[in-house]
Amino acid sequence: MGSEFVSLSLPPMLIGIFAAIACALPGNFLVLRKQALIGDAISHVVLPGIVVAFLFTGTVTTWPMMIGAAVAALVAVILIEAIQRLGKIEPGAAMGVVFTSMFAAGVLLLERSDTSSVHLDVEHALMGNLESLIWLDAFGWSSLLDPEALAGLPPELPRIFIAMVGVIAFIWIFWRPLKISTFDEGFAQVMGMQTGALGLALVAISAVAAVAAFDAVGSIIVIAMFICPPAAARLMTNRLGRQVGWSVVFAILSAVFGYVFAGYGPMWFGGQDSVSAAGMIATVSGVILALAALFGPARGGSQA
Repeated sequence: MGSEFVSLSLPPMLIGIFAAIACALPGNFLVLRKQALIGDAISHVVLPGIVVAFLFTGTVTTWPMMIGAAVAALVAVILIEAIQRLGKIEPGAAMGVVFTSMFAAGVLLLERSDTSSVHLDVEHALMGNLESLIWLDAFGWSSLLDPEALAGLPPELPRIFIAMVGVIAFIWIFWRPLKISTFDEGFAQVMGMQTGALGLALVAISAVAAVAAFDAVGSIIVIAMFICPPAAARLMTNRLGRQVGWSVVFAILSAVFGYVFAGYGPMWFGGQDSVSAAGMIATVSGVILALAALFGPARGGSQA
């Protein structure tokens, strides 16, 4: 039983946990800045960039994906600005048009491209391929200390772990300016902080987390983890530090219980087949948010 868990369940569960944490941490500041839908936007915009990067390189690796996502984001910004100026419509409408159009373009590119050699198609773009990220070289818990066995880990695991560590380092290094500029941007500017550059850096680190998680967990988890754990945590406390802690707890609970319920939940109710882990993880995160909205002790007030 232990050997099967280590090889079949531990890697995808860890990938889900790391992806959830990497997205939830910057999501706290996006939610507080009333920019929560930036996470949604990133998950839509990166898809055509990732597909084009694959078409040029033939592989789904970190740096081509990052470059493709960055180019796609730049194109999105240019299109939004052009639509605003030429169409004279408000920014929200321009962003909605560009984000949905680019995501649709990415889906069409996937449908017309030969991606059979990698886990990249419309279904994986939405749901990811979390269930298939197993560790065939594992033979039990001792494999965690075996260099040869560790070499056979799914590449998505170290990739999302490194992204998570990078996000944690960013939040830790820029904690004070992020905190001040989030709650009082004018005061931060008086203190000499480059609030514009800091805001762009926050979006950039969010994009890093989204791209690193995208091919493993898909856009559904990316969107849910940017918003649900931070929003639920906001309803639990009026202190920023505690909110970040709560968001990490909720992200971990969503990933663990969502993965378990996806695999075993249908059988508990007489079903035969498992359901999508990504969909269930997002569902659990939504349930946690609903419970926090009903029973959370903090529903307003100032933070510090």
